[in-house]
Amino acid sequence: MANKQRILIVDDDNNIAELVSLYLIKECFETKIVNDGESALEAFDSFEPSLVLLDLMLPGIDGYQVCREIRTKSQVPIIMLSAKGEVFDKVLGLELGADDYIEKPFDTKELIARVKAVLRRVKPAAAPVQPAGDKCVTYPDLTVNLTNYSVIYRGESIDMPPKEMELLFFLASQPNHVFTRDQLLERIWGYEYVGDTRTVDVHIKRLREKINDHETWKISTIWGIGYKFEVKQDLNH
Repeated sequence: MANKQRILIVDDDNNIAELVSLYLIKECFETKIVNDGESALEAFDSFEPSLVLLDLMLPGIDGYQVCREIRTKSQVPIIMLSAKGEVFDKVLGLELGADDYIEKPFDTKELIARVKAVLRRVKPAAAPVQPAGDKCVTYPDLTVNLTNYSVIYRGESIDMPPKEMELLFFLASQPNHVFTRDQLLERIWGYEYVGDTRTVDVHIKRLREKINDHETWKISTIWGIGYKFEVKQDLNH
């Protein structure tokens, strides 16, 4: 029981928070509930959660700002919860560093499934016994290692959320292979994502902001289809 994963629930509707907490406790998670943004930031430091369920409409500091603050110091997974279902709101949340976005009202079983899916994705970072093997890809000026969840670009460590790193690794591990947005959603998100394939576009955009095109490789857009990690054919790696 000492290894229970901790979920920080941030929602100003205590009834919803208590219900979610009960379901999570039933699944053997440890939970903590706070009802405003300021308390969320304080609890994040003291509770040290494995994942944050973050409502956007909070009194005082809103969920977007809470996400920004957390991302300045941690890559702990964040799932945003909101009654706002517009694509703009989802894209903004993802651009700020959220790992998932769920509209209210939501099905509690789906929420639990998404929590588990996100935690499964970050679990390898805490598994040093896993051999590197095919968990590391290397190109000139770029190394992506999923054993310790690190990216080295032009000699410097690049900070990025787990999902961005997994997307980069997946594309780079299969050079010049074109993947549709739906294929990438299914492969990287690990379940049938209920949302817009623009999620992939957002993450590609964030990757390109951190990693520029190289003379021997680049992340290419295949218009009307999807993306590929394009490598010059004469490159040996």
